[in-house]
Amino acid sequence: MARFLGGHAANVLIMTIAVTGGYVVPVAGPPLHGGTVLIDNGKIVAVGPAADVEVPDDAEIVDASGSWVLPGFVEAHGHLGVHEEGEGWAGQDTNEMTDPNTARVRAVDAINPDDEGFRDALAGGVTTIVVKPGSGNVIGGQTVAVKAWGRTVDEMLLREPVSMKSALGENPKRVYGDKKTMPSTRLGVAAVIREALTKAQDYRARKAHAETEGKPFERDLTNEALVKVLDGDLPWCQHSHRADDIATALRLADEFGYRLVLNHGTEAHLLADLIAERDVPVVIGPLFTSRVKVEVRQRTLRGPGILARAGVRIAITTDHPVVPINFLVHQVTLAVKEGLDVETGLRSITVNPAEMLGLADRVGALKPGLDADLVIWSGDPLDVMSRAMRVFVDGREVYHYDENARAGVTLDPFYRDTL
Repeated sequence: MARFLGGHAANVLIMTIAVTGGYVVPVAGPPLHGGTVLIDNGKIVAVGPAADVEVPDDAEIVDASGSWVLPGFVEAHGHLGVHEEGEGWAGQDTNEMTDPNTARVRAVDAINPDDEGFRDALAGGVTTIVVKPGSGNVIGGQTVAVKAWGRTVDEMLLREPVSMKSALGENPKRVYGDKKTMPSTRLGVAAVIREALTKAQDYRARKAHAETEGKPFERDLTNEALVKVLDGDLPWCQHSHRADDIATALRLADEFGYRLVLNHGTEAHLLADLIAERDVPVVIGPLFTSRVKVEVRQRTLRGPGILARAGVRIAITTDHPVVPINFLVHQVTLAVKEGLDVETGLRSITVNPAEMLGLADRVGALKPGLDADLVIWSGDPLDVMSRAMRVFVDGREVYHYDENARAGVTLDPFYRDTL
């Protein structure tokens, strides 16, 4: 039975749906042959064998027989909407490259939901994306998690902010070196981070003192954001490719005590034991690129497997648009080919990124209480011949593959009943 919510959630379709008969891969639990996923009010309410799930009489039945049913994939590091495809400078809002420390800026303010990348995401079974500022600045700004479908970013919003983006290595030193200003070296980049976090520590102390004294205090958005990092509220997503930059990332995290998540980690496999000792997760990728600069010379598809075997929690990323986001699962397939175990491969684009970035209470698995983001695949998604046939976001079917036209069809979010 379908109905619509009014008020703030106007035009949001609410429906009881039972996805039945498929090979259900919850990721958070063992696979089920002929399993049932029951959805109500945009949430998963039951997952189990058909005999154990009571389906209401008025539920819409989605027959997934002969298909695989998985949670929507989670892209842990992308630039959809802020780095629009085919738009040149007009759609380029990835980096505010006018200040090495732009902790105050928010990716949420620059996302265009009409970016073609969001439609590609759905075609690749990706329903959640953590959108990040780029790596041109030492401290790039605040990241946001969004669903891959909606009219406005506010409707797509899953969580904001999610983390703080920072960059080590070639990118910031090139950007500011070209400007003949600090930082133009790796030591300058590290100094900018130390100076910014030290100032944030002092700011936090002054603010606490003012509150104790009952005195007014002039707030500063840059320091307010960095205090969230120091307090452990926001993880620090550290762009770092080369092993020496990764060592610097670990050193800085040890100094300031923040929650570090390594991003890219091209040479992380060379320091796998050190990373595992600290229980620092790695968002690794992109893996389908040429070795375009010095710091990615050691890129290898064996990296994810090496890290996982060492005990490092991994997520795999496309860094879209560096690699098109619909190829996310194909990167996993090739990583499995090069030694990553299948279970970890699937977790690297579902449960793992959700847990790393504080989204596991909403997405990343098929289990009761989570958002009803699921994908019906024609077969094993790690088989490159399989395709996403039907994609549901918050219990609404927003994409299907038209076999006669041999093309994907995305529900227009402005005209929501035209799929």
